[in-house]
Formats: sequence, C-alpha cells, structure tokens
Amino acid sequence: MDKGKKNERYDRQLSLKGFGAAAQAQLSNARVLVVGAGGLGCPALQYLAAAGVGHIGIVDDDIISLSNLQRQVLYQTADVGKKKAKVAAERLRLLNPDISIYVYLQFVDTSNALELFREYDIIVDGTDNFVARYIINDACSILQKPLVFAAVYQFEGQIAVFNVGDSKGMITNYRDLFENPPSPEHAPDCNEAGVLGVLPGVMGVMQANEVIKLITGIGKPLVNKLLIYQSLTGETYTVKISPGTNFDISYPTTKAAFEATNYLSFCNVNQVGVRELEPEEFYDLSSQIDVVIIDVREFGEVPEPDFDHLQIPLSVLQQQVPDFEESQIILFCQSGMRSLKAASLINSSTKHKKRIYSLKGGILTL
Repeated sequence: MDKGKKNERYDRQLSLKGFGAAAQAQLSNARVLVVGAGGLGCPALQYLAAAGVGHIGIVDDDIISLSNLQRQVLYQTADVGKKKAKVAAERLRLLNPDISIYVYLQFVDTSNALELFREYDIIVDGTDNFVARYIINDACSILQKPLVFAAVYQFEGQIAVFNVGDSKGMITNYRDLFENPPSPEHAPDCNEAGVLGVLPGVMGVMQANEVIKLITGIGKPLVNKLLIYQSLTGETYTVKISPGTNFDISYPTTKAAFEATNYLSFCNVNQVGVRELEPEEFYDLSSQIDVVIIDVREFGEVPEPDFDHLQIPLSVLQQQVPDFEESQIILFCQSGMRSLKAASLINSSTKHKKRIYSLKGGILTL
C-alpha cells in the first residue's frame, strides 16, 4: 500500500495533538506478543492491529467453541472447531494488511516462554488461569519485559502494567499483587463462574490502550497500579501496588530456576495424587472394564469425543458429585486444567476409594 493510503488509514491518530507521525512510526516498529486469543485477546488484538502496531504475535493452541462467541468477537459461528490463533490472524490481516502477524500454535509453559517473549517488546496477558499468569509474569520479570495484565470475573475486570519503572524507579510485578495463587476451589475461571460478554471486551480494549501508551510515551500507563472496573455500576477505582517483601524462596529469578519450577504444583492444580495420562495411556486404560470416562467441559464445546463417555460439566460437579459405581474414573476437558479441578472434587467427596485419572493436555492432545 502506498504512503498516502497508509496516512489515510491512521489519519485520526496522526491529527491528535502530541501524537503525530513520530508516535505512528513507533507503533509501526513495535513488536507486541498477545498470549491468548480469547475474550481479552480478541479485542486487544483488533485495536492493536487497527492502530498500526507493526509486528503482532499470537500465542494460542485452543480451538473455537460455540460458547466462546458470546465474548470472543473475532470469530463467527462457521469458525467453530478451528484454531483461534489461525482465525484471528486471518481476520487481522483483512483488517490491516500493512502489518505482520505471527502465529504460535502452542500454550506458554516453562519450555517456550522465555524464547517466545525474548523476540517482543511488550507482552499482553490474555489468559484465564493462574498457572499461565504466573508463568507469563515470571518470564517477563526474568527478561525485564513490560507486561500488560488483565483479568475478568463475572462482572468485574482488573488491569495493570508490570515490569515498568515509575517516576521513582519502583518496579512491581504480578507476584507483588498476588504472592501466592488461591486454591483451585477458590479460583473458578469463566467456564465455571460465568462472565458478562462485554466485560472482556472492555478490559481487552483497555489493554490495547496501555500498550499504545507504553510504545508511544503518551499519557500515564497503569504502572504500579491495579485498576478495577465494575461493569454493573460503571465504577472504577485504582489500588496502588508496592513491591512485596516476603516472596517464597521458590520464586524463580533465573532461566534455570524458571525452567525447573513446577507451576501446576505451585498453583495447587494437582495436589491430590491424581495421575495425568498421556494419550497412549488414555486409550489403553479406557478399554478396560470398570472404567468410566467423563467429559467435564460445558455442553456444546468442541471437538466432540469419538468414544463412549459421560458428560458432567465441572460446574455441575461443583454442585453435587455422583456416587460412581466404577472403580476407575478418567476425566478430560479441553486442555487438562478443569479435569484436574474435577479430580480434586471427586477425590475429596467420594466415599469409596477410586482410581482417578486426568488426561494430560486435554482432548486437544488426542
């Protein structure tokens, strides 16, 4: 596209006092990685692409489900069953063909986070679970990368900017806000607790706004502050964040320590002796007698299993756990997180001892 048409695309930004061509050039040269192409990632990606951020990475290996469409507005009904990151990249390229979009079909973990993050200027956390949040935070802290964090819960949203010094040089990160994660029972995600569809849109757009401020130097980013938004009242309030002083000794500050950290254990995801099955083990065990296989995803999520199973969503199990007759229970979900929570519930409430397994990585690994 020629220079005249590029200027026309960004004309409303270029005409802003204090913005202009210099800020637009900074956006064009910037590299921003968005982790998660879901409720937060979709709006953040749309507005970053529209603003002209020149290099955008998308990290996500999840697939689109019908229940996503209530809030993940980059996708359409015909996209159900497709990879989120791929579809998001296609839509963003249509929105702005002048920028570069990079797709990473994977979930962040200790084996890839540092390598991925190192190539980008700013990291945007669009995930919805504590394991991913601590991995992202710690990787950003080690690499000293600015992190734009947001989270949603039912009707409330939170947003903050980490790893950026304020006027006094003070720097905070996610662990200064939440030194330790809550237990799985006290940390339901939107699949369990629900979320107002517009809320992730509001918070994702706020994340894009913080990214643009960081890149261009305009305004005052939410450095060392947590902004809380109440969607039912339209009220916001801000909490100051100060550096923590009592970090656990396991807090990783080096590459070696980071890669050696068991974040599932740290986040209390699998503390009940539940063994996680590899795909081969899953198929071997599922063929045995006296085994029940349970899908703990919500109704309507895809892909559909091609084997015999029961479907009891985690949200149902949290209300009442049935008394299973079988001695062995195999649980699975989309990515392996909810099935571990379900295993904890069943293990603590079942009268007779059962062998409980969880499919490692979820149905996406099969």
